[in-house]
Amino acid sequence: MSAYERLMVTLAWVRRLFGFRTRLYLTWLALFLLFVAFFLSFDLKFSIIADKFPNLAGFRLGPNGFLQGAALTLFVCLCSIVVSVLLGFAAALARLSSSAVLFGVASFYTSFFRGTPLLIQIMLIYLGLPQLQIVPGAITAGVVALSLNYGAYLSEIFRAGIIGVAQGQRQAALALGMRPATIFWSVTLPQAMRTIIPPTANQFISMLKDSSLISVMGVWEVMFLAQSYGRSSYRYLEMLTTAAVIYWLLSFGLELVQARLERYYGRGYQR
Repeated sequence: MSAYERLMVTLAWVRRLFGFRTRLYLTWLALFLLFVAFFLSFDLKFSIIADKFPNLAGFRLGPNGFLQGAALTLFVCLCSIVVSVLLGFAAALARLSSSAVLFGVASFYTSFFRGTPLLIQIMLIYLGLPQLQIVPGAITAGVVALSLNYGAYLSEIFRAGIIGVAQGQRQAALALGMRPATIFWSVTLPQAMRTIIPPTANQFISMLKDSSLISVMGVWEVMFLAQSYGRSSYRYLEMLTTAAVIYWLLSFGLELVQARLERYYGRGYQR
């Protein structure tokens, strides 16, 4: 038996011995250990991380008595998620309507906010509106900018999911005497959610990371604190690494929610 054949036999034996989930967890564990070993090679000062971690994680309130760190990042993202979903859904319905005015407003909105950088949008709202005698707070400006930007992207995701449902479903519901509104909410939308959930969750994870851009306005979120503590202690690597891990854990939490929603809306397609 050649070396290649022996290798194939060994791999087949490993597959029989360990199930798919076991091999998956072992792969994750091996990669995680390599990841930890890589960062430990930089001679990190864990005393600095331990001292600043409660602030970065949001376990303590900021000097103004409000949220800071990861808690503030989650607050901004949750507010932006709610508003962006409403904006995206409204824009998607407008794009699907027969009204030229609604279609024009929705298409102009999606074109502008998808075609300009998010950082410029944040600056326009935070620094531009005061010239019109409208002075938004930094957190409010961040929520508005994130909501408008991601609402434009979500509108296209929602529209694609809705038009992706076969017309035969709607025709069958009409044949049963169902009203158009009932057909949309009870037949079309539940089926569209199966294709809407994965890209929408991906947008939310991107929003979580893009929320770091509001640090330019002095908002005490994760990135702002990591830069500030790194600058004061001259230990940027410790603070930025901690911030990266926090963002990763928050994103992993959203991934778990995504997986649960996918299983829920995909029940009719499971064998």
